[in-house]
Amino acid sequence: MQTVRKTAKTSPASLIAVANAPCQPAGPGELVTYQFSAVSAAVRVSAVIITFNESNNIRRTLSRLHWCDEIIIVDSYSTDNTIDICKEFGCKIFFRSFEGYGAQKRFAVSKASNNWILCIDADEVLSEELTREIQEQLHKKPSYAGFFMPMNLVFLGREFRYGKESQRYFLRLFNKNAGGFNEALVHEKLEIYGETGRMREKILHYSYADTRQWQEKCSRYTTLSAREAIKKGKKRSVPAVIIALPYYFFRTYFMERNFLNGLEGFYWSAFTAHYHFMKYVKIREQNSKN
Repeated sequence: MQTVRKTAKTSPASLIAVANAPCQPAGPGELVTYQFSAVSAAVRVSAVIITFNESNNIRRTLSRLHWCDEIIIVDSYSTDNTIDICKEFGCKIFFRSFEGYGAQKRFAVSKASNNWILCIDADEVLSEELTREIQEQLHKKPSYAGFFMPMNLVFLGREFRYGKESQRYFLRLFNKNAGGFNEALVHEKLEIYGETGRMREKILHYSYADTRQWQEKCSRYTTLSAREAIKKGKKRSVPAVIIALPYYFFRTYFMERNFLNGLEGFYWSAFTAHYHFMKYVKIREQNSKN
């Protein structure tokens, strides 16, 4: 993350948003307009979320964004009731075929009306304490280009309070004039220029409700990660594939202290090792076809 200059100061904000309207079909990149009214001051914030079949998560996430001026949803043609839920919260909804996480988020940010962007995933939920802290920080005329926020993983219903998946800081609130997302297919990065601050209160990451959901995401992420690695000319040797499972399990379970997270910590460590193993296998598989 580059930090080379400060952005200009902005003014404070205090807002409440309420909206509703019927859902209408739309084509690629086409806006579905809903009534969205807000009482706000000079600092206006756009929440930005990309979605695909997130009906199990999106209501919980949107319920903590009532203070934002607008909520931008970029949906990859969900087949569940994600859109129906989003319309209840007065979201501005665009439809766009998925071309990678970086490209999707760049498109979403481009549709935001305001300079300050809160970009979170559909399974990330702001704590009530964090929503208050964000508003307090914005009232202080922030000179920062963005803010990092601590995040705890919630895996199979258990919040991880130890290890790498607890208190990890992610850049989620930023001024879009200071930068934006890269074009990575997966594990996209937010690259901004300017000083950044840190929030104290946390986001809860409800990543996987069950093992089926984990398997689906693992298949999608390993495919995209392998494709990204091949674009960069990366390869994986036979010894690397063989050692991937024991190495990543040992590192995740013992070195990253996931043994303190109970049985779910053991599951997480085993799944993490499997993720890396599958990514390495797919890299070799794709390289052999080229």
